[in-house]
Order: sequence, then structure tokens, then C-alpha cells
Amino acid sequence: MPDGEQRKREQPDTPDTPDIPAPQDTEEAAAARRRRRAQFLRELHEAKALRDRVQPRRARAARMRQAMRMRTFRW
Repeated sequence: MPDGEQRKREQPDTPDTPDIPAPQDTEEAAAARRRRRAQFLRELHEAKALRDRVQPRRARAARMRQAMRMRTFRW
């Protein structure tokens, strides 16, 4: 038997994620997911705002491109 197949059979099917206790209740899991998503979106917004402050020329060009896209968008 090839070496790779032997290793696959020996290892149990475990995910590659660290041991984080997962909430058992679906409502708790959904609430935890919403909290993580809200945290991620806050950090993303903060990073974009920082980038706009640090690179004003690039931010202005991006605003102009967005305005052009909105003008040419067909409803």
C-alpha cells in the first residue's frame, strides 16, 4: 500500500482548526457568528478609513471611479 494511503487511514477525521469549544445551541452559535461578523466589519471599516486618511490621492481617485460607475449604472 502506498505511504499516503496508509497515513490517511491512520489519522482520524479531525478538522485542522484549534480546539475551540463550539456552542451547542443553534441560537448561541448564530449569536456568536453575528458578533464575530460585526467585529470583523468594524475592523474592516476602521482599516479602510485609515487607508483613506493615509493615502488621500488614492482615496479621491477611488471616489471618482465609484461616482463614474454610479452615473453609468442603468436601473
